[in-house]
Amino acid sequence: MAKETIAGLAKRLGISKASVSYALNGQPGVSELTRRRVLDLAEELEWYPSSSARALSRSRAGAVGMVLSADPLLIGTEPYYMGLLTGIEAALAQADMALMLRMVGKDPAQEQLIYERWAGERKVDGVVVFDHLHDDPRPALLTRLGLPFVLHGAPGTGAPHRFAGTTTDHSVDAATIVDHLHEGGHRRIAHVTGPHTFLHEEERIRGVRERAAGYGMQVVLHEATYALDAGRDAVVSLLHAPGDRPTAVVFGNDLMSMGGLLALGELGLRCPGDVAIVSWDDSLHCRLASPAVTALARNPGQQGRIAAELLLALLDSGEARTRSMPGSDLVVRASTAVLP
Repeated sequence: MAKETIAGLAKRLGISKASVSYALNGQPGVSELTRRRVLDLAEELEWYPSSSARALSRSRAGAVGMVLSADPLLIGTEPYYMGLLTGIEAALAQADMALMLRMVGKDPAQEQLIYERWAGERKVDGVVVFDHLHDDPRPALLTRLGLPFVLHGAPGTGAPHRFAGTTTDHSVDAATIVDHLHEGGHRRIAHVTGPHTFLHEEERIRGVRERAAGYGMQVVLHEATYALDAGRDAVVSLLHAPGDRPTAVVFGNDLMSMGGLLALGELGLRCPGDVAIVSWDDSLHCRLASPAVTALARNPGQQGRIAAELLLALLDSGEARTRSMPGSDLVVRASTAVLP
């Protein structure tokens, strides 16, 4: 059976094609009774307007874009990113919008080309931007292209407040972690971070150092990637370095903390008896590890949903809004237990 057309629906109902279009697209111009008749008939015929037709009627692409500049293999195994995507997709699905995702590795030129192509071809209505950098060129580029955007997870202070997006006060989460380790008797800790080019890592480093200094604690800094092997290598390097060994290690994500646990096992050390471990991200990995790892519950699904909702609001009203994310809860598990 051939797919029904808007003209066919109009003929069946004895109304104009414009009235059918208004009803199907949720636009004003028809009574609620007429809108209900159109929607009921469409449901009866299992008929839905094509995405291209709706895009034309709304002058929109009906899609939101995301470009992730990281190793695709890392993204595929990174629970935080998966949680963000789930939240974003949930918000977009409610608005009948699609998600267009591209992964470009670590080449910023590729990310720029994708934005330019999307804007030129009107492939997306707006984009969500992650992992903000020092002197980040993307906000200026997207503004020049006329492509609406939100920044997700920008530091809680500074210039990013000029743009729509979610903000995070990383010093609050840093204090939560350091307070817990201080209460557990730790006086020399290591902080294994992601790349320092990210503004959020700079904020975390500052937060950990300042809170630790208030307690007279020492902090050893180690820069890494977010991969499992990077966490393992960091622990081997830290524990073989001259000087006093740290009694606790704070990792920038859950995958690195899993690598750290593996390294302790290879070195014949116990967790938490010899070295305690904290992860900046909670996940199933942390819950199922042995020992289970203490971690910050940052709720990436909620963060992704809010970021998407801010972008949808920007598209609808043109108003750039920001939302501050609440501080994370620390889920205390066996990896930081105080042993007798």
